[in-house]
Amino acid sequence: MDGTARRRSEKAGLPPGSLVYVGDAGQERTEIDVIDYTWEEIREEAGIGVDEIPPYLERESVTWINVTGLKDTAAIGRIGEIFHLHPLVLEDILNTEQRPKTEEYDGTIYIILKMIGYSAEGDLVDEQISIVLGKNSVISFQERQGDVFDPVRERIRGGKWRARRLGADYLAYALVDAIVDSYFTVMETFGEKIEAVDDVLIENPDPGVIRAIQGVRRDLLYLRKRIWPLREVISSLERTDSPLFADQTKVYLRDVYDHTVQVIETLETYRDMGAGMLDIYLSSTSNRMNEVMKVLTIIATIFIPLSFIASVFGMNFRQMPELEWEFGYYTSLVLMAVVALGMLLYFRRKRWI
Repeated sequence: MDGTARRRSEKAGLPPGSLVYVGDAGQERTEIDVIDYTWEEIREEAGIGVDEIPPYLERESVTWINVTGLKDTAAIGRIGEIFHLHPLVLEDILNTEQRPKTEEYDGTIYIILKMIGYSAEGDLVDEQISIVLGKNSVISFQERQGDVFDPVRERIRGGKWRARRLGADYLAYALVDAIVDSYFTVMETFGEKIEAVDDVLIENPDPGVIRAIQGVRRDLLYLRKRIWPLREVISSLERTDSPLFADQTKVYLRDVYDHTVQVIETLETYRDMGAGMLDIYLSSTSNRMNEVMKVLTIIATIFIPLSFIASVFGMNFRQMPELEWEFGYYTSLVLMAVVALGMLLYFRRKRWI
């Protein structure tokens, strides 16, 4: 199969396990980086070829193979052959529209997560991270350069990192934990965005605010779709009976689960705030309309008796003594002023204005 980007619909009719790349955000060339370590030593290689991987399988060490770029399906297929990965695992790796999940295949544990961040334009973007845990190896697949794993790399390089005594399961946990921790940064940035919209909504709820509210609600749906399944993923890893995850690592997974719950609770809080923003906007718009209608009603109510007085003195009957009165005009003006002032005082006393 070629490595061109395709949509999910273009896979219709193909047999299960077909190696078809689904997505359009990845880089063309597949790059492979390796970090191989034991308690005493560490070895790093960047940009190696697929055929340089097998020697690492013979070492009594923990090997982290990071694969960047999924469009070269032939290279991904070759990696699958080396590690004896199930065809359905390879299919899911190449399909970047998968929801977060975890599954066990032929002595491996397969994990799909979403790495979320902000683009230069301030839009939310995500990248699918696939992690395959084997006996002494962890393979991570990502669509393009740049990830949140640098703290993990630094800890591995940092001399006698105590976790280097642990197995590949701890490394897999560390990668999952790095992704989950990155969600807190996303939540903080998103919270600032919501607060900014909320301030504008309170100060000046003009029609332009509705677009910002819709943007917030759209981002909330985007985040919920990618984060909500994470709790099920971590819970499944914590409960797994697979010998690949040691009991001591499951203790750390419980901590990740707690972080996941915090992220989801924060997301649900923002979701409630987003729903409330629309209600506040509609309420503010209605209140402004009511204020306008109240002012217009008061003006109309005041002018009703004034119009009556003016219409009475404006009639053209001959037998109207007021028409010949020297002070009739001024008296009518004073009468109108007294009526208007009296009505205003009455409205204020009733707290209508």
